[in-house]
Amino acid sequence: MKWFLIFWAGPIVFLGGWYWLSYYDINFGVLMLTRQVHDLTFQLYGEALGMPPEAIPPLVARAIAVDSLIVFALLGFRKRKSIIAWWQARQALNSPPSDLASKESLSSAP
Repeated sequence: MKWFLIFWAGPIVFLGGWYWLSYYDINFGVLMLTRQVHDLTFQLYGEALGMPPEAIPPLVARAIAVDSLIVFALLGFRKRKSIIAWWQARQALNSPPSDLASKESLSSAP
């Protein structure tokens, strides 16, 4: 599962880092991080997909969000026993103690 998460998060971090650095033209002298390469990349993808280049980043973000939900659902399914135990322990801490309302502590006044 650790390698699955690494291979899932690695490309997302790489793509997000490239997108952010190239969008703001923070290139450190690297051609791939320039704004011109950024615009050319999305222009090529836009022509290949037959859509305007401005519509591609929201679609990619939506795809990453859906993929992330699927990955976290798989992770939650695999760890469901420990999650349920944690939830039950947490609920037990928040519940009022039941030993305070015993027969001896209740008043017999009318």
